[in-house]
Amino acid sequence: MDFTVEQLAEARLVTAQDQELPVCATLRYTADDPLAVFVDFPAEAALNGEEVTWTFARTLLDQGLRAPAGHGDVQIWPYGRTRTVVEFHSPHGMALLLFPASSLRHFLVRTYEVVAGGQEDVADVVERGLSALFGGV
Repeated sequence: MDFTVEQLAEARLVTAQDQELPVCATLRYTADDPLAVFVDFPAEAALNGEEVTWTFARTLLDQGLRAPAGHGDVQIWPYGRTRTVVEFHSPHGMALLLFPASSLRHFLVRTYEVVAGGQEDVADVVERGLSALFGGV
């Protein structure tokens, strides 16, 4: 059974000139991929004018709301009492976004209502991943 949580989130994109530009993102979680969260950005928020989706571990979001977390393409940390920084790195550059921490927390709580922490079916995720990788061979 597929349960999906979607939530719009207003973020602020921090530019190289230290300006904050409003960006609307969609936070998404699905029970079919219980270890991951997705952040969808509309075409107007991307450098190349195409929609962009970032995928990262739900535990990274959970950890990043409380303390600096992440060492790779996605890093998350609290910024004051009310905001959370989500930093995305790609071969094309880096994006630094400020989200209201309460919005991210609300989304995270809703994901745990769908699949509780520690109750993720990891074997099914691995099996589907291997099947996709090997094309059903």
